Amino acid sequence: MKLKIYISIFVSILSIALVAQEAKLTTTVSKNKLGLNQRLRVEFSINKQGGDNFTPPRFQNFRIVGGPSQSISQSYFNGKSSYKQSYSYIVQPTKKGILIIPAASIDVDGNKIKSAPVKVRVLDPVDIPKDPNDPNYIAQQNIHLVAEISNAKPYVGQGVYVEYRLYISNNINVYDAGIIQVPKYNGFWSQEIKINGLSAKKGTYNGESYKYFTLQKSLLIPTKSGELSLDPMKMEVAIGVPTGRGDFFGNPITKNIRKEFASAKKIINSKELPLDGKPLNFTGAVGDYSFSVDTDKQVLKANESSQIKVTVKGKGNLKLFELPEVVVPKELEIYAPERKERVRILSSGISGTISDLYTVVPQFKGKYKVSNISFSYFNPTQKKYKTITTEDLIVNVLEGKELVSAAANSVQKQALKVTGKNFRYIQTKTTFTTGKQDDLFKSNSFYLLLLLSFIAIPSGIFIAKKQEERNSDLIGNKLRRAERLAKKYLSEAAKQLGKKEAFYESLERALHNYLKAKLGIETIEISKEKITQILQDKKVSKLAIKHFMEVLEDCDFARYAPSTTLEMKEEYEKAKKIIIELDKQF
Repeated sequence: MKLKIYISIFVSILSIALVAQEAKLTTTVSKNKLGLNQRLRVEFSINKQGGDNFTPPRFQNFRIVGGPSQSISQSYFNGKSSYKQSYSYIVQPTKKGILIIPAASIDVDGNKIKSAPVKVRVLDPVDIPKDPNDPNYIAQQNIHLVAEISNAKPYVGQGVYVEYRLYISNNINVYDAGIIQVPKYNGFWSQEIKINGLSAKKGTYNGESYKYFTLQKSLLIPTKSGELSLDPMKMEVAIGVPTGRGDFFGNPITKNIRKEFASAKKIINSKELPLDGKPLNFTGAVGDYSFSVDTDKQVLKANESSQIKVTVKGKGNLKLFELPEVVVPKELEIYAPERKERVRILSSGISGTISDLYTVVPQFKGKYKVSNISFSYFNPTQKKYKTITTEDLIVNVLEGKELVSAAANSVQKQALKVTGKNFRYIQTKTTFTTGKQDDLFKSNSFYLLLLLSFIAIPSGIFIAKKQEERNSDLIGNKLRRAERLAKKYLSEAAKQLGKKEAFYESLERALHNYLKAKLGIETIEISKEKITQILQDKKVSKLAIKHFMEVLEDCDFARYAPSTTLEMKEEYEKAKKIIIELDKQF
């Protein structure tokens, strides 16, 4: 009995809610643009119960090939009710041009409600299969995998972003989808942009209404000029395709199929940076930046440390250029800088701050000038180079040893002045006293020192022979130097083990810095093919070149794939071995 009461109450609430909403008759079409030989689905729907005497429009310039079919749907969810009564037609245009589907009408509560007219553009006939209801053909017409780029003609070093979208028509349902091929970005520095879950959005494709999902976003920075291609993304989609038939209640029958889709190949034409006005100290910075050099202490004591901070802040290719170096007077001891990065990677580019932190320790008292530093960058918006120059820094050391000059070390000859009291400090009488002291001879210390002397002689001979053997081992010495060199360049990557993104960026930077030191060129600005050619010219073996390029490619690929700490350690060891091998061959 109670159940019947609850059902009655629910039906009453639903009826009241449906009556309260304003009646509206809408017209939707399956596509806004079609070929002369294609078909179009037109649906008229009313959102309120009680509709009667539906009057379709005169489909002038169209031929009705199916329908009308009628369907009703009703729901109540989260306190909101919805109702839809639809009348559907399948029509085919009879001529080209912009055609109008006139308004339809229906009576609701004694009022006649009309829909708005809809424009449809009809083009030349297109190639279609013999069976227009073929599920594969319908899927191909209603699903599109698209790569959209923000700028097709960037400068070298200027960031662009690519977004892969899956457009789905409202005429079909997608049950499952999965990416089967991820695009590669040859000729670009790339970084994937995180997407917080897949959510459907409304959009248009070729002038038609679609819902779409953003599958992947990546920031791309071209590292060379010329025509660069983006490989297609491929994915497999499970689709529910209408068959053109209806069930007993008039609802359309669908057929589930799985189909592979691929995005079109995209071309980006990267422009070389202009030579006109290019500063000599330009190191590849492209974007919009500010630059500063600061010190935490300008007054200090000798052997007291101070820090000089070189900072670049702004938006651009922050991870792809080197900061200018600080040069100090030789009286100041300066240590290798520590790199600090606080950057965010967005769809519009990289923004944030990078800085080098130098530790400086003065040795002598005095005032020392750290000369001004200049930083140059190219602004792609204004299409010109800019240079920022800082002020000189003064380091004032108040306490410590005086810096002795050569003039201060010279001795001036003076005449000897003789007086009667010149030698009055000389003692002419002495008093001899004896005191008790321990005799070293035959003591424990004596025998211990004697034993140590016998041990020290053969030990010294043994160590000298080992040192001689080590010095004569040219191959071993080269190997040890190479190992120290590899550890030096890979030290930053070793600190980032376990942090995937930071580790692979540091590893890639270490490899480029090694080549920069050995070859005297900025390898991060040139392509992998050019690096291979340079190494071949240096007579490096094909196997070593192959291993080096594999590590670089692994660094690129690892940004888009999960990596464990063990895999990072293996990559670190591989990079260490290839640096040692290249150093031996160089």
